[in-house]
Amino acid sequence: MGPSSLIPAQVVAQHATRESCWIIVHNKVYDMTDFLDEHPGGSRIILRYAGKDATAAYEPIHPPNMISSNLPPEKHIGIAEPSASLVETPQTEEEKKRELLLSSRPPLDEILNLHDFEAVARAVLPPKAWAYYSSASDDEIAIRENRAAFQRVWFLPRILRDVTKVDWSTTILGQKSSLPIYISATALGKLGHPDGELNLTRAAGKHGIIQMIPTLASCSFDEIVDACPTKSTSIPSAVRASPLSDYVQHIMLHRYVNRDRELTKKYVQHAEKRGVSGLFITVDAPQLGRREKDMRMKFVDDGAGAKVQEGQSGVKKDQGIARAISSFIDPSLAWKDIPWFRSITKMPIVLKGVASPQDAIMALEAGVQGIVLSNHGGRQLDNARSGLENLVDIVAALKTRGPWPNPKFSVFIDGGVRRASDVLKALALGASAVGVGRGFLYAFSSYGQEGVERAIEILRDEFEMNMRLLGITNLSEINPDLVDASRLGTGLTPTDNLYSATYQPLSLAQFRGSKL
Repeated sequence: MGPSSLIPAQVVAQHATRESCWIIVHNKVYDMTDFLDEHPGGSRIILRYAGKDATAAYEPIHPPNMISSNLPPEKHIGIAEPSASLVETPQTEEEKKRELLLSSRPPLDEILNLHDFEAVARAVLPPKAWAYYSSASDDEIAIRENRAAFQRVWFLPRILRDVTKVDWSTTILGQKSSLPIYISATALGKLGHPDGELNLTRAAGKHGIIQMIPTLASCSFDEIVDACPTKSTSIPSAVRASPLSDYVQHIMLHRYVNRDRELTKKYVQHAEKRGVSGLFITVDAPQLGRREKDMRMKFVDDGAGAKVQEGQSGVKKDQGIARAISSFIDPSLAWKDIPWFRSITKMPIVLKGVASPQDAIMALEAGVQGIVLSNHGGRQLDNARSGLENLVDIVAALKTRGPWPNPKFSVFIDGGVRRASDVLKALALGASAVGVGRGFLYAFSSYGQEGVERAIEILRDEFEMNMRLLGITNLSEINPDLVDASRLGTGLTPTDNLYSATYQPLSLAQFRGSKL
């Protein structure tokens, strides 16, 4: 047999044991026997699909081509012969319940804010997907503080100004954007919707905003790039009538750094050839944080009293989806590597995950083009300050190193953004633009591409209203005098009822079979 051999269904089904384990992914047959104990998510999940089609389980939680690229060529057995017995599986009760919930969603015109998308997503997403998307590290203090910090900054609006015409367009790393936001990288979009990240790409292209392509996307990089509309005729008239009438969609690339630098180099240079406008390197994730909501789903998945298969006593079954997709990340990444990145690409380089004035200055001196003040959506080091809280100190430090704003060095923030007012507060305190991740993730998980477009429309309406009420007509007029950030570090936070209604508190370990 060989990679092009046609393998009958009954032959694949004969290889359904630990001693000989074949699976089918995207109609291709692979011999996974020698890889069972190396799989970061444990061998149990592979053995569950031994001799069967594993595509439905594989696709949402693995980047495309991961198996074909990492499994030795001799383990590529052949092509699966079409067979209904391999691909047809009965609908589960969970799937039936989700279909019912999807059919009863509120109509899109009743979705008034990004919190609404989150509430719908929590109801319609499969439990594993919701746990992965919503989870944060340890006690989840950082994720809650990301949101709370915005509530401690107050506006100081100006009055009696002509605000008939308001323009909220901007440039991000030299590229035009219809809003002062970009879509932050979030992993595994197909957990939430069959089209995954393509929902974001198509919506971003129509509405003139920048998308950051994640390393761990469910769709392939080229698939996402190929989905980008490139003609201004594809953009709504409201955008074509703006200063962005010559707009062509721009995308940025997010990278976790692989231990194999040649793989990283190959990927980055391929992205540059495809027209990517910036490289965002994650620098706060030498190891992924303990995301307990996600981790507990692994226990639930095994079921009460489930028997661990022979030879699996060392399986990290409590590590969740994040563990299963991140074993390639290089913990040795350091400042010494920045010159190498600068040598392999001409794209602007931005370091994502900066959290101190000292590191911000080191980034400036290292010659990169920007930083993202981020605690990884609260998913890495818990109790790390929010991007907004760090913004004041970091901007003050950067002002000591030259003119400010610095046209050659951008400061972005992300984490906790749910309103255009949040973005305006960050801009007033010195941010160049703001990343929005979960808000768009929940939008397409709930309603697909239409959900993302609705989210963009909501933010656009909020920008128009808030800018008029602040007394400004364009983003160049935003300055620190428009906000009072004196309470930012006090911890005294007004209650955010909408966020509290959607946030799911952590749970403790449960007794088996107990209703206590």
